[in-house]
Amino acid sequence: MDERETTAGVAIKDGKVLVAKRAKGGPISEMWEFPGGKNRYGETIEDTLKREWLEELGVDVAVGEKLLQVDFINKDTSYHLMCHLVTPLCEDFEMLFHQDIRWVDRKELENLEFGPSDKKIRDYIISRLL
Repeated sequence: MDERETTAGVAIKDGKVLVAKRAKGGPISEMWEFPGGKNRYGETIEDTLKREWLEELGVDVAVGEKLLQVDFINKDTSYHLMCHLVTPLCEDFEMLFHQDIRWVDRKELENLEFGPSDKKIRDYIISRLL
């Protein structure tokens, strides 16, 4: 079985967390997520998060501490999802791959529909960070 690393960045500001709603198409279309993506071979996790946030949201980020790792299998590939705190260096977000981007509080976060791996991140954030 192939193995891949993937990333998710969690930005928190004033008691709210940044979430993005995926565009239509694909297995988790129109679900909410914590922006990030697949690691390119040879990239560090920090480099992956910086590249993915720039590609998806058009902003640079500072990458902070690792929060958790979520392991899952999808289509005969074992993924290791590395979730880190990130700080956007500006808030001029662009919707390059998403249909909505917003800061949400704990109550809103509890009511959004996430894909399976991002649900685990959401639950971690609710229980430990908000």
